[in-house]
Formats: sequence, C-alpha cells, structure tokens
Amino acid sequence: MKIILLFGFVLLSILGLSQNTINGIFPEHANQQIKLICFNGFDTYTIDSTKANENGLFNLSYSINDLGMCYLLAENNSSFIIILEDNGILLKGNNFTNVASIEILKGSENKLFEQYAIEHPHRERQLSIWDYMGRTNSEDSFFFSKDTRQKAINSGKQKIRTEDSLFLTNLPKNSYVSYYLPLRKLVSSVPTIAQYRTEEIPATISAFRNMDYTDTKLYKSGLLSDVIDSHFWLIENSGRSLDSVYIEMNISIDYMIENLLADEKKLNEIIEYLFKFLESRSLLGSSEYLAIKLLNEQSCTINNDFASQLESYRTMKVGNTAPDFVFSGDLLDPNNTQLKKLSDINSEYIVVVFGASWCPACSTELLQIANVYSKWKSHDVEVVFVSLDEKAVNFKNFAKDFPFISICDYKKWDTKTVKDYHVFATPTIYLLDKNLEIILRPNSIRQMDAWVDWYLVDGN
Repeated sequence: MKIILLFGFVLLSILGLSQNTINGIFPEHANQQIKLICFNGFDTYTIDSTKANENGLFNLSYSINDLGMCYLLAENNSSFIIILEDNGILLKGNNFTNVASIEILKGSENKLFEQYAIEHPHRERQLSIWDYMGRTNSEDSFFFSKDTRQKAINSGKQKIRTEDSLFLTNLPKNSYVSYYLPLRKLVSSVPTIAQYRTEEIPATISAFRNMDYTDTKLYKSGLLSDVIDSHFWLIENSGRSLDSVYIEMNISIDYMIENLLADEKKLNEIIEYLFKFLESRSLLGSSEYLAIKLLNEQSCTINNDFASQLESYRTMKVGNTAPDFVFSGDLLDPNNTQLKKLSDINSEYIVVVFGASWCPACSTELLQIANVYSKWKSHDVEVVFVSLDEKAVNFKNFAKDFPFISICDYKKWDTKTVKDYHVFATPTIYLLDKNLEIILRPNSIRQMDAWVDWYLVDGN
C-alpha cells in the first residue's frame, strides 16, 4: 500500500508541473467524484469534475479566467477552500475536512492564504485581550497608574496591528491573495468593531463605501453578499438613531449606485440584492430611497421585474394617495354592508391586504388579522382582503370565516387592483386613512398591530 501511495505521490508531483491544474491525493476520497466550484457574484459554477482513483489521486483543470476563490467538493459533501492561481496547485492530505492533514506542496498564494488563516485569528484573540484590559483599566478606580498601563496597552495593540498590516502589505502585488485577504479581514472584523472597537466604525464604513463593486475580483471572492450585508448591518448597529441610520445608509447607497453605473448588469444584481436585504430588515426608509433614486436615474436600464418592485415605492410611498378600486368579482362581506368600492368605507383607517390561499405566509398573517380585528374595528380600523386566488373554491374556503371584507376576481397578478397598487409579492399590506392617503406600509401584521396599539389604543 505504501508503494502504491508513493507511486501516486510521484505521479502527482509530475502532474503538478502542468499549468492551471489542481492535482491532489486524498486517500479517504478514493473513488469519489471531486468537483471544482468557483464563485461568480451571488452564484457559483462548476469548472471541472473528475473521479479520484482508488488511491484518492485526482486532477482538475481551470482557465486563467477562473482565477479567484473556489472550493473542492467531494462526493461526501466535504469541501476545502482554495485560491485558483496561475501555474497550478499541488495538494495532499487525508480528506478535505481534516484541514490539519492538508499540505500545500505547490501554490504560493495558497500557502500565504493558509498562513494568514492561522496567524490572523491568533492576533485577533490577542487584540481582544488587550481591549478587555483597556476597558478594565478605564473602569477600575483602585489603581493610580492608569495612564502608564494604558500606554502599555495601546503599545501592545499597535504592535499586533502593525504585524498584521505588514503581512498584508508584503503580499505579492497584483496577486489575488493580496486583494482577498484584506477584504476578508474587513468583513470578518465588523461584529467585533460594532461591539468592542466602535472608534473604528467611521473608517470601516468608509472602506465599504470606497470599494469598487464592479471589480471582477470582488465577484470571484465569494464575499459579495457578505460585503453588502456587513456594510449595512454595521450602519444599522452603530448606535445611531433610526433617522441617522437612514441618512448614513442613503449616503452609502449613493456611493454604490455611482460606482455601479458603469456596469448595468452588476448594478441590477447588486442593487436588487441590497433592496431585498433592506426590506428583510424593515429598513423601509432606505429601501424607499433606493427605489426612487434608481428609478430617477437616467443613466441606466433596470430589469423589468425589478423595476416593477421599485415602482411600488415611488407610486405607493407614504403620503401618496392610494388608488380607489371597485369591489369586482366575488365579494365576501360578513357584515352585508353593500359597499361597492374602497372609498365607500366609512372608517378613519383602512388596511388593504393582498394575499392568496397558496401563499404560506398569508395564512398566518390573515389569521392574525382575524384575531385582532375586533380590537382594530373598535378603534375605527377596517380591513379589506384582496385575494390573488385563481379558483373560487380556494378563495371561498380560505376567506369564508374572515370577519372582514374579502374580494377576488380570479385573475391573480392580472387583477387591476394588484397592478394599480404595484403588488409584486404576497402578503403586501397598506394602511390608508379615510381619504385613502398612505399612512404606513407595514411589513407584517405584528407591525400593523403595534401601530394600532401605539397611535390608537395608548393614544386614547
């Protein structure tokens, strides 16, 4: 067996002389399919796939256009991250999961990546210790030599930072590792900076703002979503008031759009991702700002589906008047009010909900409305449910027990009211006043109910 492995290793070394190949020998992955998967923006793609031989020897090829961050994926779903670099890579180990067993025999950038992956966490732990000592020193009134100790603490922190900075500065120029490692450090440092090193928040936000989001290297990093999430999460968690958070986020949005105007494809992909991120965190002040700014931008073309989402923020923003609509199709009215259209409702406030029986979240949200409806009604809040169902039996079974008005014309997304309100997802909720002015775009029934409690219940 040792002779076979030795022969395999010699063969591996010979193969490793070939450019733009990954050659590996991992006995525990013998006879397994091995894939080489790389990052491209928010997605991944498979470059090459092969079956390791009975000794775990495999060979994968890649082109110079693939250079960047990738990972090897074995048939048993274990993986190992690598940097594709020119002139090829040579690896050996037991398996991809046992990182300690893996040796990088060829691949200078991967060796640097491995070295930093070992050393940087150690330096971060040392910094955390110094930070803790600094906080303890400032809070402890027993000792009298605070200044002396603080100087020693600052000196220790600076020594670690200088050591880390020198490593990054001395990376080979124009290598992918010299781009990737500082980027990864920036992203990974965000939680610590938000909690313990708040003095670094302005510089960190500035670093995110000054990034080139059109850079192919960023798209090849596998960190694109992390960069966006970390950027806006840090602003959200920087100790500012909500109004100040929106101001800072909108400044960052300006930077990103200005940078991305040079590449419409990336503009659409990145801004759509950001838009969904802001909505998912109920940061509606900035999602509205993003939508209106992009729609008003004359220098770019927006994908049709995405443009429809954005248009809802321009047309249906708070303060605008919502379209009136006729109660067409089937009408379920438990109070038999004989109302013909939305404006016939004689209430101070109207909640319009778009949903359907086939929407899992709608069942939960509409049941919640039914449970709080009597409270809302007692404070002059009416509810109208506009269904996007296509079959009468589904609509009626779904809405028959709702204590509020429900309507459906069975045209789904082609329903005129759905189009007039620029609905692109279910459930979608609007709070209107008696003049149909948009008061709020709640992201959930919980938020809507909180509004009722704050402004109507407690307000009285």
